[in-house]
Amino acid sequence: MRKAFIIISITVLSLTGMLIYVNWKFSLLLLIFIPLILMGLYDMYQSKQTIKRNFPLLGRMRYLLESIGPEMRQYFIESDTTGKPFNRLQRSLVYQRSKKETDSMPFGTQLDVYESGYKWINHSIKAIPFAEVNSNPKIKIGSSQCEKPYDASLFNISAMSFGSLSKNAILALNSGAKQGGFYHNTGEGGLSPYHLEPGGDVVWNIGTGYFSCRDKDGKFSYDEFTKRATLDNVKMIEIKFSQGAKPGHGGILPKQKVTDEIAAIRLVEKGNDIISPPRHSAFSNPLELMDFIKLLRKGSGGKPIGMKICIGNKSEFMSICKAMVATKTYFDFITVDGGEGGTGAAPQEYSDHVGMPLREALAFVYDSLNGFGIKDEIKIIASGKVITGFDIIKCLSIGADVCNSARGMMFALGCIQALECHANTCPTGVATQDPKLTKGLVPEEKSVRVARFQHETVKSAMELMASAGLRHPDEVDRTVISARIGGSKIETYYEMFPEIEPGCLLNENTVPKEYQFFWKKASAENF
Repeated sequence: MRKAFIIISITVLSLTGMLIYVNWKFSLLLLIFIPLILMGLYDMYQSKQTIKRNFPLLGRMRYLLESIGPEMRQYFIESDTTGKPFNRLQRSLVYQRSKKETDSMPFGTQLDVYESGYKWINHSIKAIPFAEVNSNPKIKIGSSQCEKPYDASLFNISAMSFGSLSKNAILALNSGAKQGGFYHNTGEGGLSPYHLEPGGDVVWNIGTGYFSCRDKDGKFSYDEFTKRATLDNVKMIEIKFSQGAKPGHGGILPKQKVTDEIAAIRLVEKGNDIISPPRHSAFSNPLELMDFIKLLRKGSGGKPIGMKICIGNKSEFMSICKAMVATKTYFDFITVDGGEGGTGAAPQEYSDHVGMPLREALAFVYDSLNGFGIKDEIKIIASGKVITGFDIIKCLSIGADVCNSARGMMFALGCIQALECHANTCPTGVATQDPKLTKGLVPEEKSVRVARFQHETVKSAMELMASAGLRHPDEVDRTVISARIGGSKIETYYEMFPEIEPGCLLNENTVPKEYQFFWKKASAENF
């Protein structure tokens, strides 16, 4: 096929040269049509794509239209409320707040308030004037065993690694965190200089690959951990069990993408694929996990130690709770990542069908900790499509104490939801390592937008609380939110997620019926 194509091409080019020599007036037309003729000939003889083979040249239009389909839908077909994963109303709100533009809406809501799933806040006749409410409350994270508790903002930057995001994006995020007084989670890709240089508060996320704290065999290194965990910027340590994008799935960074810089940050050797296993090697059961918590607490100098998890098997989380009760060793915080979360690339089946959604996961985690009598020791951080003040209130009402956002912060950086995070072709320079694209993202400019977005979102959440007659996030409970669950049926979160009695999971005789199967299956000795 290639030989035939070459022969035909040479023939066409030879004839073309003769025609140009005879009459130069044909040259302009030939310059246009010769490439089309050659493409058509190639299409006829190639064997990989049937449409192009059967419909030479014309078949290429199909692939062109398919390639620009997402852009066509986003800009010309989608309504303000139908875009996915985030619609235009949501994206515009972030852009407006990050630029400090007017974010008010004319002529009423565009949402269908009679549609199943519509939610609202139950405001109070005793609403509190906004001026009397703290617009930037702090939530203390640290159990009775924590020597250096941390005062966290209500809304923070969720886990995003250097590698999945560009260095300019990381610099802008951390600088924004510094300006606004909130924290920046590193993601599992290691503690990079770009997380540290601006001076913003950092939560160091440690995944199964133990990047930035591993030995040459990929095992956890206490010495490397201590070296970094004691840095002033590092305020908390988070053990990552799973993430909303692809829970239960390991990862691999091909050796072609392992630069000298990434190898140095992650403490890996260049020239090899970087493997992130699906499970931890530093511990194999809940009791060993408790020992690991003590080790990290010691190595960090007493800083808060937490875990990040997307809930899967309920019994496994209850096993961790049983181990905490048995050893009297507590996490300082637990980050609950909903199955709808995710900023990077993941197999479609994992994004769509693996992991418990955030609402149900929050209710389960809160009720489990409360049932085992240890909620007072542990703060819950919610992560998963949290970008507005109302999103924050929904999470607080179910049981969260603090909220994180990843994609919301990406929008504040300028992300346009091009859905090219996995292809290294992000046009806004956020989720790419291509220097030609990252240079367009100026950290000094975008950091200000990150700080503004965070500030305005927290302010919005506090104003909503004030309208409900509440002064502090601790006062938000499951009666604050109502939802339409059918044509004319309405329930509060309190009715949808009935709370269990504090301490009822400590004794087999008082375990609620809906928890009995998982409680019996759970063991402090095994996950």
